[in-house]
Amino acid sequence: MAAVQDNLTAVLYGINDMRLEQRPIPEPNDIRHEAAGTVVKCGKDVKHLQPGDRVAIEPGCPCRMCDFCKTGKYNLCPDMKFCATPPYDGNLCRFYVHDADFCFKLPCNMDFEEGTLIEPLAVGVHACKRASVKIGDLCVVFGSGPIGLVTMMSAKAMGAGKVLVTDVLDVKLEKAKQLGADYILKVDPSWNDEKTAKEIQSILRGAEPDSCFDCTGGEIIVRTALQITKAGGVVVVIGMGAEFDMKLPLANSVMKEVDLRGIFRYANDYPTAIEMVRSRRVNVKPLITHHFTLEDAIKAFETHIKKEGDPIKIMIHTNPNWKPT
Repeated sequence: MAAVQDNLTAVLYGINDMRLEQRPIPEPNDIRHEAAGTVVKCGKDVKHLQPGDRVAIEPGCPCRMCDFCKTGKYNLCPDMKFCATPPYDGNLCRFYVHDADFCFKLPCNMDFEEGTLIEPLAVGVHACKRASVKIGDLCVVFGSGPIGLVTMMSAKAMGAGKVLVTDVLDVKLEKAKQLGADYILKVDPSWNDEKTAKEIQSILRGAEPDSCFDCTGGEIIVRTALQITKAGGVVVVIGMGAEFDMKLPLANSVMKEVDLRGIFRYANDYPTAIEMVRSRRVNVKPLITHHFTLEDAIKAFETHIKKEGDPIKIMIHTNPNWKPT
């Protein structure tokens, strides 16, 4: 197949100001985020990849030299170069250059759409590892957006016996049920933490979760999670909302030895996420609700902003030969 020579790129100039323009095919630098693609050229020292390989892109490239990197926690590297985080560009373009050791070959039974969704799935995998999810666990996931859904699916794939998912929207809860949630709860935004906890305990018939995952970033949700988690359990905060300062009921959590843990992106989780999809323990395809070509990227973002068609994940195809199926 002849190589495409244009490098149409979506460029964000400011709030609600995204433009499509041609840019030179770049020399090596760091520009990436949620993406999968085909290798067209390799550096002279790259041995594990060759042109034609299909890869999923892990978008952060750490320094590889600091204590965090050397102990496997490279997601905490202070010199991380992360896609679409200034001053590094994103990868909504036809060509870009990426560090080879953060390009992961896709198995033959996975397509580019699945490869692209390895990035958010890795967040869910990392969250479940932080919670030490094990076979038979009871888990609660607060929030049924994309990250809540991949967290729920990761927990199920790692052996959780039952997972309850909450949200304020019926359409999101329906998707959670479709993807494997055992219980769903529609939360009224007016509920306080005590009311939310009571409703969850009613559904679970008094059983206490081994782990809870906050995918909303809301104070009430974290307070609820700390209340309902069993003694010795774990609360993982994934979402980052506007409420950076929270008042939390720590006294009871301390006496119950409930751990409150954060997560930041992922580290060493791409291979696990890829295996989950390859083995069909996780099906990420239903997360994709819309498809657009790169030429229609602005329309894709408008669709997300206006919530047209209840979007979850909007796939933008940069291959000019892509056709909807």
